[in-house]
Amino acid sequence: MATTTIPDKDTVLIEVIENAEDFPEAFRCSSEAFGRQAHDAIWIAFNPGWDTPEGQAAGVERTLQRWRSAGTDNRGNPSAVYLKATLADPDQPGRRIIVGFAVWAQVSTIEEHGAVVSGEMSDDMAAAIHPESKSEQRFLQQMFRSLLKSRVEYVKSKATENPPAIMCLDLCATHPAFQRRGIASKLVQWGVDEAHRRGIPNATMEASSMGRHVYQRLGFRPRGSDIVYEVDDEFSNRDKPPNIFMVYSSDAK
Repeated sequence: MATTTIPDKDTVLIEVIENAEDFPEAFRCSSEAFGRQAHDAIWIAFNPGWDTPEGQAAGVERTLQRWRSAGTDNRGNPSAVYLKATLADPDQPGRRIIVGFAVWAQVSTIEEHGAVVSGEMSDDMAAAIHPESKSEQRFLQQMFRSLLKSRVEYVKSKATENPPAIMCLDLCATHPAFQRRGIASKLVQWGVDEAHRRGIPNATMEASSMGRHVYQRLGFRPRGSDIVYEVDDEFSNRDKPPNIFMVYSSDAK
């Protein structure tokens, strides 16, 4: 008879999210990491009111909408994969708690090879996030455009390859109470392994100053210097997170 191996309390499991019920807990990981710990201006601009029950609910709903609308490529691979990292709940035997959250996306310039990346946020999307402030809409759009500029240029450079796609880490968050346990490394390595499975040699990310040393250990290398945010003068004094574009290439290993 086959036996089932039960993970011990310190084992981190990385799994694809398949149930909507996981998203409130996953979103809280992002909130604690990007909102409370890092005060990341881009993440906060995407998630106004994140530190209120109403903001949490709105952030979860936006994440759910993106999860539900993710398509597939011409081989049936999902264009976006939402991952959870879990540990055994010390207070409830048999239950696991979500301690990390990541989103990997397959992007391309050609629709049937992944989500088409433009690097632009539509006016409708910005207005849905900040319905009462044109200024906040502009700030969000300009920061988004600046953040993804190198990604867009890179994916365009792969348009003639087979497949003409790359894997991108859109988000990676570990709850601060569970950091320094290798959780982020496992979430990132999952995406690298998935890229190999799909026959995609390149993976990219916009890495924060807090996480880039982890990603370098996994084979990612910076391209250029820290991202320059091109924003209107009215936003010049706002905090802007230090991010750098990083690339993993299996061809270089």
